[in-house]
Amino acid sequence: MTRLPGYLGMDVAAMTTNDWLGVFFTLGAFIGMVVIYFIVFRPANKDAFESQRGMALDDEDHINAGEKND
Repeated sequence: MTRLPGYLGMDVAAMTTNDWLGVFFTLGAFIGMVVIYFIVFRPANKDAFESQRGMALDDEDHINAGEKND
């Protein structure tokens, strides 16, 4: 366990622009996922999401793009 900081450490001085972009992208994605999980699994939002649960499988209320209705 004494070598753990050696494995997890990073050389900030040697990081390139792509390395920094990767760090910021990863942190942004992680924070975004936490926010989305919080919104979706919050009990106050359950009714709003439950009312949309069959939306992808509902064929009757679709938009008829380009079809003629006689």
